Amino acid sequence: MSHDDHKEQLTRYLAVAREAMLWKLDGLSEYDVRRPMVPTGTNLLGLIKHLANVEAGYFGATFNRPFDGPIIDWDTTTDETLDMWANESESRADIVDLYRDVCAHADTTIAELPLDASGRVPWWPEERAEATLHRLLVHVVAETNRHAGHADIVRELIDGGIGLRADGTNLPDWAAGEWAAYRERLEQAARSAGG
Repeated sequence: MSHDDHKEQLTRYLAVAREAMLWKLDGLSEYDVRRPMVPTGTNLLGLIKHLANVEAGYFGATFNRPFDGPIIDWDTTTDETLDMWANESESRADIVDLYRDVCAHADTTIAELPLDASGRVPWWPEERAEATLHRLLVHVVAETNRHAGHADIVRELIDGGIGLRADGTNLPDWAAGEWAAYRERLEQAARSAGG
């Protein structure tokens, strides 16, 4: 497999994960996209905002191609969670547009640089701050998919919405009663195994 084939494959996986992240917002109210659904505050719009900052850093600043937009300046804030939630003045449309713009900027970096292009990740420890585009592309594909998994759970907790993408859930096509029976079967197995 050539370098171009590797790059195309990684870029495709990243695009699918990005689409899944955005799809998880569809049909939800402003409240629901911001709603903290677990004790650590994980919420759908915050995940999108976080990923915008992730891609702006790894595919922008790391390769001296800074994104020209409203990305968090970590040198001037003490709030370590600032990229994980949206305040009242940040609209869903603004954050989604920011994510799309950052992704377009990242795609340009990915398209224009070879996989072995070297960048420097300033927030990584000095001994491993130098990284290739290939390494960072794998890293961001993994991170985006990890957060897509978080989004799956958060969306299911909000309204029962499940699945990989709008045109295919990648799950059995069961009615609510079938899912309830399946969950009960798992609960019984867990209780039995747990003594």
